[in-house]
Amino acid sequence: MTYIASFIKRFFSHYLPVQKGLAANTILAYRDAIKLLLCYAANTLHKNVEELCVENIDESLVLEFLDHLENTRGCSARTRNARLAAIRAFFSFIAREEPSLLLHCQRIRTIPIKRTQHKTVGYLEENELQALLDTIELNSRTGVRDKALLLLLYNTGARVSEIVGLKEADLRLDGVAQIKLLGKGNKYRTSPLWDETVEALNGYLKQRTAKDPAEKQLFLNANRSPITRFGVRYIICKYAQKAKNKCPSIASKTVSPHTIRHTTAMHLLRAGNDINMVSYWLGHADINTTHIYVEIDMEMKRRMLQKTTAPDVKKTPSWQKPSILKWLDALAKTPQLCVVN
Repeated sequence: MTYIASFIKRFFSHYLPVQKGLAANTILAYRDAIKLLLCYAANTLHKNVEELCVENIDESLVLEFLDHLENTRGCSARTRNARLAAIRAFFSFIAREEPSLLLHCQRIRTIPIKRTQHKTVGYLEENELQALLDTIELNSRTGVRDKALLLLLYNTGARVSEIVGLKEADLRLDGVAQIKLLGKGNKYRTSPLWDETVEALNGYLKQRTAKDPAEKQLFLNANRSPITRFGVRYIICKYAQKAKNKCPSIASKTVSPHTIRHTTAMHLLRAGNDINMVSYWLGHADINTTHIYVEIDMEMKRRMLQKTTAPDVKKTPSWQKPSILKWLDALAKTPQLCVVN
């Protein structure tokens, strides 16, 4: 019997960050999945986590754990699949480290991904985005920062993690204004900036005062500490709630940082940009990810349909009813015919 704890440290401290080169957020997601699995196994088998062996966690226990995520914890099928991906990666590592456990690990690695329902992404129309920006009060304590934040999100289509990780050094606001973003897979990309975004960022930088003078993160929260992903989400939800008064259609939508990213993609495509360029702009590793925006835009589909002509369909000649049948049909519609004089 091999204790599972002996593989944990090497998996998270060396294999994932060094050999695989995964981003910090991905490693944290893997950590949460393995932690949940170990706690579930310990409770089910009535053991301490330190006493768990690799052989204790078999295919049936993992399947029970996945069902537990959906049925007890209320997780979606997508979350279930994300947890399973982390578990499969962990047992793949164990199989490499200890070949004698290869067959045991193989059974877990072959647990299939659950099919999920394909959902269309949500985005804002031009008037809805404008209503969101118009709700920002520049005279408020954080108004200048919030304007710069929302404009930058829309300008770049950046992920919230990319915005949170921005440093002052990533900005170039003179000459050809641009910003450098660190995306998934530790890949950098640059995005040009509108004059309006540059003006908003310059206004924010004049007011920016970090609690720690050595702090390099660009966006700070109300306490002058580095802002978090949850902080950005709170800001956007706050303004979306206010914008409902000016634009009621927003009420039917869930507005989040990723909604702004989807909005940027949709507006870029509607402007006639090539889908490959939009994919590069968003930092998509696979262009198929960008195709979802083409699928959902009814306006683009309508314009495509207008460029084609409908086939010439011959009209079926109407059947000519005999006069007596016409009279009988009209009889029920004319009650006066039944009146006795």
